[in-house]
Formats: sequence, C-alpha cells, structure tokens
Amino acid sequence: MNGAVTARDLLDLGTRRLADAGVENARRESEWIAGHVLGLSRSALYAAPERRLDIGDVQAAEALLVRREAREPLAYVLGEWGFRRLTLKTDARALVPRPETEIVVERVLALLQETEAPRVLDIGVGSGAIALSVKDERPDAKVTAVDVSTDALSLARENAARLGLEVELREQGVDAAGEGWDLVVSNPPYVDTLDGLQPELGFEPERALIGDGFHELIARTARTRFLVLEVGDGQAGPVAATLELAGYGDVTITCDLADVERVVEGSR
Repeated sequence: MNGAVTARDLLDLGTRRLADAGVENARRESEWIAGHVLGLSRSALYAAPERRLDIGDVQAAEALLVRREAREPLAYVLGEWGFRRLTLKTDARALVPRPETEIVVERVLALLQETEAPRVLDIGVGSGAIALSVKDERPDAKVTAVDVSTDALSLARENAARLGLEVELREQGVDAAGEGWDLVVSNPPYVDTLDGLQPELGFEPERALIGDGFHELIARTARTRFLVLEVGDGQAGPVAATLELAGYGDVTITCDLADVERVVEGSR
C-alpha cells in the first residue's frame, strides 16, 4: 500500500487480496482488519470512507493482511476473539474459540439451573472459553479447568486475569474427572487428520485437534452428575452410545447453529 490510503481503499484492497488468497467471506474479514486497525465499528467504517490512514495505520494493516493471506486464523491475526459475553485473548497457544462451542456452554448452564454453587470441571481448558464463560454466567459456580499444555494454561490464566474471573487452573489430564463433580465438560481432540481441511487449522496446536478415544476415556473416568461433550461431525451417535454403555442416562444430542449434531450430554 503506497501513497494516500483511505478507509475505502483499505477495505477494497483487503477484500481483493484476501479473496485471491482463498479466504471465504473476504469482504467481512477485510472489515474486521480495517476496523481493528482504525478502532472503528463496521458502521463507522462505512460512515467515514474517505478517512485517511496515517503511516502507522498503513503499516499495521499491511502486517495483518500478510498474516491472513498466509491463512493464519483471523482470531490469531487480530489477537482477540468474541465468545458469548467475553472477549478473549487469542494466539497459537490454544484453539480458536468457535461459535459451535458456545452451544456447549449453553447446555452446561441449562443442566446446572437447579444446582446451587455447582462444582464444574472443564477438561482441556485451551484459551479458557468454556470455563470462563461458565464462571461469568454462573458466578456462584466453583469452576476448575485442567490442561496438559502449559502454553494453553498460560493463555487461560491471562484471560482469567484480564476478565477478573476466578477459575482454578491446573496442569492435569483426564484423571481430574475422577475427583467428583456436579458437572464435567470437555471439548476434547476429535479430528482424525488435517488432510483436506482448511489451511487455518495448521496454525492451531495439533494435539488439541487430533485425537481419538478421549470421549470414552472421559465418560468412563468421570465421577459426575452431568457430563457434556463436544463432538465432531458424524460422532454424536457413537459417543451417545458410549455414554449409555458407561452408565449415563438421559443421553441427549444437541445441534449447533449450523444444524450439525455437536453436543452429547448425559447424567447419572
């Protein structure tokens, strides 16, 4: 980007470059990047199309566009991402918080409606999206979150501190589920391979994505009244059967906003 650059120029150029890089919704993502650099909402961007960028804005926008052209996830490029009522710091230490996982939190909150001061365990805390949202929306909950990744735990701690939410964070694995809880929740690794999937996934921590057998391990280990698990496409039926074999009742499957079977829950 050379010479005088306006907000409209940035939006148009960003759209073209991201589209050429194969980014879906290139215009919307260009709006996100321009708004981030200029500190403007989407409506404000379009209300001031002739606003000129100073050299610092131009350099910042160029750096972000280059990263996104390389197909680094937009949430990492921007450094923060919205999840339910929270804005979380996001980087390659943990998975990008996804809209479908918001349905997991929704089910957790629904199951805990009649439980006072519930003890909740989140296995695989990542950025802290699930654990911090539960604490935010159920302040009386005693939330513990574990992860085997020290990088993920450090990011979750930063988010907890930024948001002023008190959650116990531990470096621990699935065995924590056996301690006894009102509810155990997890979005465990469930992808077989990254082959054929969008290139953005290659920037995310592999061990948080690729894995098999975690749903069954959690179901059999957990000492809990309620269990809530996020699952991949086509996995809901088998995971529901696993919960039933492990002694859970009222096993239910919930779809996400794209009508994909995304959450399996049970009680005992």
